Amino acid sequence: MTTHLDTHLRTHCAIDTDGRITFRLPSAPSSRPQLLLRLRPKKGRPETTLHLLDLEPGRADGGLHAVLEPHPALDEGRWDLYLLPEPEAERQRLRPGLKDLRALVDGHLRDRPSPVAVRIPYVTKDGFLALRAWRRTAHAEARTIDVTAQALTVEARLHGAELRADATVRLRLRGTDTVRELRPRIDDDGRGFSFTAGPEDLTGDGEAPGRIWDAFVRPTTGAPPVRIGRLLDDVADRKHVFVYPALTAAGSSSRPYYTVDNDLAIEVTPTESPICPK
Repeated sequence: MTTHLDTHLRTHCAIDTDGRITFRLPSAPSSRPQLLLRLRPKKGRPETTLHLLDLEPGRADGGLHAVLEPHPALDEGRWDLYLLPEPEAERQRLRPGLKDLRALVDGHLRDRPSPVAVRIPYVTKDGFLALRAWRRTAHAEARTIDVTAQALTVEARLHGAELRADATVRLRLRGTDTVRELRPRIDDDGRGFSFTAGPEDLTGDGEAPGRIWDAFVRPTTGAPPVRIGRLLDDVADRKHVFVYPALTAAGSSSRPYYTVDNDLAIEVTPTESPICPK
């Protein structure tokens, strides 16, 4: 029987409340080691964005460490991590070690200025260390989602902008120009808000079931819509982690869910043949 040893280095990481990430690796037999962050390209596209951090000897354990400062913000996407022993050497993919993400758990309680920049270390499906990064001019953080027999209600908080009295929530039917506008209830500080959508908002006017609505808030008339989602905690991929009940009425089922980018959407399907949203 042949035993295959995992020769990939394990990398510990810790993040603070400002978004600063410290990486720690075992010592490497090289004079100029670097930590390479590669923005994962879309399928069939070449890689175009790399970020290099110098690895310095640690004070106590003799290992190496590198610090990713909160600024400049990383481009939105998924970043794979590698050890680059020398500038022209072959890159080596890194396995995760200990991840200290405690500073992210209550991240939704802190107001964020514009641009809203988020990065969350996570483990890929094949067991390597990566970062999920978001960078948005403004962001509406979903907090609670309540589904009853009559409607679904979402509470959220806007970061990087303020809501005016004429603010609207916009549900946009994916792949079309169809938009439903709802009037939110706005908190006194102009940041917190909530909205309620009933069956008539999601399936009315002859719209057939089997559709997906993406959720936005427009802070004021003429302002760009801001995506509603859940980014400000320690969960990099929440689509299959947070599962909500469905609002069922008039032969259709409306279920809120988070997309692969942690954005909020509502899937509307016939009650007899549900689909799997993307």
